[in-house]
Amino acid sequence: MSGDSGNNVFYGNTVNMHGGTGNTGMVFHAQGAGSGQDSAELTRAVGELVRLLAELRPQLSAQDAEVVDASLPAITGEEEAEPTRRRQALMTVLGIASLAETLGPPVVAAIRGVLGLLGG
Repeated sequence: MSGDSGNNVFYGNTVNMHGGTGNTGMVFHAQGAGSGQDSAELTRAVGELVRLLAELRPQLSAQDAEVVDASLPAITGEEEAEPTRRRQALMTVLGIASLAETLGPPVVAAIRGVLGLLGG
């Protein structure tokens, strides 16, 4: 997205190539992708979410467990997913967890924490 004044405003990731060969590199403009501390905090939060989901899984129907399992690669970063796909996976699991009785609330809180670290 660029503004009318000629200034550029970026949302999400941007890659610019300026001539030559073998150019590599990426500039991250997404919140939470900055410092190593942010990354470590996100890694810890996702790890805690995965632990809670493992505890929640036995309480889920077979169909809901399959959906959670299918969402995990995008949530954990094991599958290289666009930020939108990761958010969709988190929101899908959030919906399932919100219906679970005992362990649902801690999972919901963990998902909200991960979403906060991802900037949304």
